[in-house]
Amino acid sequence: MEDTLHYLLMVNHLSVQKQLFANLKATDLTLGQPKVLDYLSGHDGAVQKEIASACHIEPASLTSILNGMEKKGLIIRKMREDNRRYLYVYMTEKGREAAGLVNAAFEEIEHAALEGFSEEEKEMLLMFLTRIHTNFKDRKKDTND
Repeated sequence: MEDTLHYLLMVNHLSVQKQLFANLKATDLTLGQPKVLDYLSGHDGAVQKEIASACHIEPASLTSILNGMEKKGLIIRKMREDNRRYLYVYMTEKGREAAGLVNAAFEEIEHAALEGFSEEEKEMLLMFLTRIHTNFKDRKKDTND
């Protein structure tokens, strides 16, 4: 079992998650919040539907995550004058600081995970993981038809 793809993906995901929350212990972030901050770092002012899709979070779960982030002062949600149909999510200064810590934690984890890998091996790993992701996306499309 320990050399199967599903086991290795699962154990590595859990290892990354444990390390991430160990690195971010002082921030009081909860499950889902680092991923949202990471997304908002490049997409500040996104609508909830876009965030849910990009972060692979169910919309109802995202609402709960965003409520917690708003209570902590990490984000604000507001309508824009040019489009009053949607609430847009913006990081606050505190949110940007937390996002910087999340980014640093991800960089540290990636550095540790890829220690001893050549640049070519890193590129190949990313290519293989991208192909796995694409296969699942394509399969999801096929099952939704």
